[in-house]
Amino acid sequence: MSTTRTKPAAPPAGTARDAGPTGARAWLRDLAMGIRFAVGGGREGWVRTVLTAVGVGLGVALLLGAASVPDLIANRDARSTARTPADVMAEKKIARSDSTILIVEAGTAFRDSEIGGRSVRADGDRPVLPPGVRELPKGGEMVVSPALRDLMNSSEGKLLKERFDGYRITGTIGDAGLMSPKELYYYTGSDTLTKERGAHRIKEFGYTDPAEPLDPLLVVLVVLICVVLLTPVLIFIGTAVRFGGERRDQRLAALRLVGADRRAVRRIAAGEALFGALLGLALGGVFFLGVRQLVGVVDIWKVSAFPSDMVPLPGLAVLIAVAVPVSSVLVTVVSLRAVAIEPLGVVRSTTARKRRLWWRLLLPAAGLLILLNQDSISRTSAVGVDVDTYTIATGATLTLVGIATLLPWLVEAAVARLRGGPVPWQLATRRLQLSSGTAARAVSGITVAVAGAVALQMLFASMHDDFNTTTDQDPRRAQLNVVSPEASGPLAQQMIDDFRGTKGVKGVIGRVSSYVVKPGKLKSTDDMRPTTELSVGTCATLRELARVDSCEDGDTFVVHSGDRAQDEWVDQVARLGKPVELNSDSWGDYTGTPRGEHTPWTLPKSTRTIISRPDPVGDRYTGIFVTPGAIDVRKLSDASTQALVQIDPKLPDAEEYVRNSATHIDPLIRVNTIRMIERDKQYASVQKGLQAGAIATMMLIAASMLVSTLEQLRERKRLLAALTAFGTRRSSMAWSVLWQTAVPVVLGMGLAVSGGLALGVVMCRMVEKSVTDWLVFLPLCAAGAALVAAVTLLSLPALWRMMRPEGLRTE
Repeated sequence: MSTTRTKPAAPPAGTARDAGPTGARAWLRDLAMGIRFAVGGGREGWVRTVLTAVGVGLGVALLLGAASVPDLIANRDARSTARTPADVMAEKKIARSDSTILIVEAGTAFRDSEIGGRSVRADGDRPVLPPGVRELPKGGEMVVSPALRDLMNSSEGKLLKERFDGYRITGTIGDAGLMSPKELYYYTGSDTLTKERGAHRIKEFGYTDPAEPLDPLLVVLVVLICVVLLTPVLIFIGTAVRFGGERRDQRLAALRLVGADRRAVRRIAAGEALFGALLGLALGGVFFLGVRQLVGVVDIWKVSAFPSDMVPLPGLAVLIAVAVPVSSVLVTVVSLRAVAIEPLGVVRSTTARKRRLWWRLLLPAAGLLILLNQDSISRTSAVGVDVDTYTIATGATLTLVGIATLLPWLVEAAVARLRGGPVPWQLATRRLQLSSGTAARAVSGITVAVAGAVALQMLFASMHDDFNTTTDQDPRRAQLNVVSPEASGPLAQQMIDDFRGTKGVKGVIGRVSSYVVKPGKLKSTDDMRPTTELSVGTCATLRELARVDSCEDGDTFVVHSGDRAQDEWVDQVARLGKPVELNSDSWGDYTGTPRGEHTPWTLPKSTRTIISRPDPVGDRYTGIFVTPGAIDVRKLSDASTQALVQIDPKLPDAEEYVRNSATHIDPLIRVNTIRMIERDKQYASVQKGLQAGAIATMMLIAASMLVSTLEQLRERKRLLAALTAFGTRRSSMAWSVLWQTAVPVVLGMGLAVSGGLALGVVMCRMVEKSVTDWLVFLPLCAAGAALVAAVTLLSLPALWRMMRPEGLRTE
């Protein structure tokens, strides 16, 4: 039995078997074709692709830098912990051994730079070493950071080198012992360091200091800073993938002529954008690696980092690698929905239908409503309180993105009413009327950045008083406060004498002080031995510390504060004609059992009582004031010295001469600058981070505007060449480019100022602050104008080149 197989008839033309792939296969096919067009599109195609890749790459580099900040902070904190003495805060006493060392803080300052440092002394032959140090320095030796070594060897660091002329540099501190490559840090060896001079004995490094919770107001600032700095980056990436839109649409029209449908050409266009985004990812990685190396060399506002510290978090890096290509595809597909690409040409629906306003107002309105409904946050809240960062970030992002979406409508509505004027103005306005969307996208980044900056500056201004406190110090009376830990009357007097002979010093308010007690037996064991402070100084010094009318060397005074209880306590020791004990440790328990040699001194009966006044640092002193002729400071066994130094403001390095003199007297002497305003350290760190991030963002915005301008000039190369051939002057063309950039920027600035002020008012309300400065936008507008001028000047060479007659050639 045989079976006859019949060959199935071929399906008629146009059935499903002849149809191309659908679904995911269609997407893959068309995306691959778009990539082939991007790669094999000739010189024009490659120029367009490179411009897109550069734009995307700049944004990706900044995003990778932002993703590296958490790792950067963690690495810095780890090194700070590793070099902090672990036993300083220990409750039990550390026994001396071959591995223990004595250590004390010995940092200094040089001009506007803080220099960290410690003085060390080994107890044995095998001392514990700080991270990055191969051998502990001995007396007269020091190890320094590379940056400090370079500074000391430079012409600018001559004065600083003189400060350490008694030390020989024996090595440098490795990376493991430094917070950053530009950190100024040192360790000095000492043969005279003792616990009595403030040193601590330790056996290891690596103390973990509990992290101080960030103030709730600073949390709000940090969140807003992240939003303000990163939102323009995301907008610019979305703009970059749309470079070369007009030429691309003409090419897609040709594909429609050979049979491609509308969906296919959109997918092909998405493939071209995808290739540019992928190439931009690669370039972004290269840019990031280059900037990472540069951060280790350049020191902007004292901010630097080791390249190895800047490693993006893996999760964020993957998110960037996925989100950028996907976003490029989505942006391209969505943008082409407003364009009708037909076989015989391209029709943009925006020319027939005006942009709608209502939905563009919803985004900023929703963002402001979210922030208005946010619970109030104040500094009186518990430190470490959970702040709803996601809600704040969402509200701020919606507001800023909403401002960006309003800009195209505003530019289109404004330029549609522009008529007449000089030739450059007409060329510019006509171009903006034909393609306002491209111009709006080019400046959307700076609009968002300025709006966010206005809100940030308003918030910073309203918080200024919370984090910048006014001290009671008076820098008009003295500029430096010098304190010695040495308990020696002769050394204290030497300090005053040496400072008076230092270059640039106009006067010294020097005070040698010690505690004195009432001698004799107390009534009961519960009684506290009356104690007061004895201050020795010249008449000029005492007039700065109390209300002294007449004074001669040899005079003595009893100083009251005006507080009755405190004054009575002083009078128990300062009895006219009665002795006081200069050696406060010589009297033991209440029975008066001696502990050491007594050093009695009798307060003269002629002593006058006066009232104290605040010194230049803001402190008030009571007790017994005496001039040098009334007492021998060598008898003070436990004396310390405070010198308030008046320097000549006309001598630039007067403060450094004083610091050098102090170090030569005793390396452990502290020299502090007297300031009227004291700034919170966390606030200063946040502000410094904002400055560094703002520089990076502004550089990106400038680069984005330049790339966008060059891309627009390239697309109009033939038109520019034709205008030149018809006799249009080069200056007219240059002015037209300026107006084409300036008009959208001016409109964007106006929108940014309005939106930024609204956002700033809402943020101030959220943190329970009132607006203190409504004119914070003026410097930002000036920066925007400078940016427009810079972009125009940088684009002129490309403009001259594209105006040549060769631009009329076609293939």
